[in-house]
Amino acid sequence: MLDRDLLRPPHPLLLEPVVRRALEEDLGRAGDITSELVVPSDRRATALLVARKPGTIAGLIVAETAFHLVDPSLVFRFERQDGEDANAGVGLATVEGPARSILSAERVALNFVGHLSGIATATAKLVDAVAGTTTRIVCTRKTTPGLRLLEKYAVRCGGGFNHRFGLDDAALIKDNHIVAASGIAHAVTRVRAGLGHMAKIEVEVDSLEQLQEALQLGVDTILLDNMSTADLRRAVELAKGRAILEASGNVTLDTVRAIAETGVDYISSGAITHSAPCLDVALDF
Repeated sequence: MLDRDLLRPPHPLLLEPVVRRALEEDLGRAGDITSELVVPSDRRATALLVARKPGTIAGLIVAETAFHLVDPSLVFRFERQDGEDANAGVGLATVEGPARSILSAERVALNFVGHLSGIATATAKLVDAVAGTTTRIVCTRKTTPGLRLLEKYAVRCGGGFNHRFGLDDAALIKDNHIVAASGIAHAVTRVRAGLGHMAKIEVEVDSLEQLQEALQLGVDTILLDNMSTADLRRAVELAKGRAILEASGNVTLDTVRAIAETGVDYISSGAITHSAPCLDVALDF
């Protein structure tokens, strides 16, 4: 059972501008000309947001925001909550009020719920695959520009955890940083000279030799990039708890269990945000 306290929905002050931009894009310069010309102004309706395919739901709070931004008089009722699983045909929410307003907000609301539920569903599948291990599934910065806040929320709805939100969260020294700084030791030394005491240091390595060097430098986390399960298992033995170990690369439903069973602390996946298929959802009057 997902601990709902871990979802930490985005604050409305952060959520509203993202949804407002999407609505402005859709309404354009003249508004919803079809609904305004076809539907009488006094026509009221009740609409049901429905899952057409089974999945883990995320983004209902975003849909609610979309409907209320278009028309504050619309009444939005949750039938399911973000983070819950839903079977095909299950009602997720109802919307009541002026029919024109419902129609004007419909596509933006569905786009968000479908996209975010797809991410939550993809995340949940990986989380389920490593159940019983101590490994956590985390996302990356491979997100849709402008939607990172929401996509990382969707990962949490799927039972996953978040990696960095941006470049300023922590220092992650990757392969190109190492080359540009002339080695891991030089890179770590330079970071430590200017980093605040609250920020962590993570180093990406692609060999056991680099791992040992990073361990000797006492960094907080080591990213094990595209290592075989044999090397991952050896890395866990070498680290002996001296650093948090994160495995990355070649993470699929077929491989994730074996990676987790090596004993790494985290498995990061970019695919859960950049390649998750949209969950089919619809709005029926």
